[in-house]
This record gives sequence, structure tokens and C-alpha cells, in this order.
Amino acid sequence: MIALLPLETVDPQAVETLLDRAFGPGRRARTAYKVRLGTSEIPELSFAAVADDGSLLGSIQCWPVALECDGGGSVPMVMVGPVAVQPDRQQGGIGRMLMERMLEAAETAPVAGADALMLVGDPEYYGRFFGFTAERTAGWRLPGPFEPHRLLARGDKAPDCAGALGPRVGQAA
Repeated sequence: MIALLPLETVDPQAVETLLDRAFGPGRRARTAYKVRLGTSEIPELSFAAVADDGSLLGSIQCWPVALECDGGGSVPMVMVGPVAVQPDRQQGGIGRMLMERMLEAAETAPVAGADALMLVGDPEYYGRFFGFTAERTAGWRLPGPFEPHRLLARGDKAPDCAGALGPRVGQAA
């Protein structure tokens, strides 16, 4: 059996080890890390999948970001990811369980931007199962290279403006 727990209840080093195993040692150079640079994960939306023996099987983290629209205005958003699963447990539904738990929590969480989620990921998977699309993201700029078709958003409040996406630092999540 798998328990879904608040990520803050899990050893941070176990999470780092999981992320290294799932994404490799170069993961910190990815654009997603630059988008959320200087922020802290949002506890209400970050979870761990833990086995009966206490071992960490997977995790999902969410981060406060904002889209600074070119025409003015800043739209608070939540960046979803990474969603990580131990390599030997991938394809077993753990990532999907974590996403479903996070989406459920986002519906009622008192977190700015929880109604405007975004991520960089596989459009077929995140679109099919969770309703993320690239419909509103064509004009978004990120602080590093990315594949535009993988920049996805979900929620009625996801902005449809051109602008720069970056960390929401110094603001309450």
C-alpha cells in the first residue's frame, strides 16, 4: 500500500536522492529550476508517496511563480513539478496518484495562483489525464531554453498574455 503524505514530513535528503535518480545529476541546470529560483516549495501542494516500509517512492513539488505580462500586470501562478518516481517503480501509477492529490488540494488551498497551474512536461500525458494545454502559453518567455509545445497551463486564471515567467519571490505563496 502507498500513503500520500505532505512532502514536508519526509527527509529532504531522501527527496534529493529521488530527484537525482529520476532526472539525473544535471537536473539543476534545467530551465524549470531557473523559473523557480529563490522560491520555496508550497507545502499545501507538495506531496510524497511512501511505501509501507517508509521508503520514498515518489514526490511532487509545487512552486510560486508569476507571469509578468508585457502590457503590465503580474499574474500569480503555481509551477507544478518535478513529479518524480523511483525508476524501478515508474509506470505503476504513482505519478498519477501524486498529480491527482495535488490537483485535489489546489481546488481548496488558500494559495495565490492555485487556480492558474503551469508546468513543463509531456503534452500528451498532462493534457490527456489532467487538462493541461499549450493554448495560452504561446507568448510566454522562460529564463532558459524550452520546447514551446511542452509549456502547459491549466485553470481559468491561467493568463493568455505575452510575458516573462519567473519566480514569485518575497510574496506569500
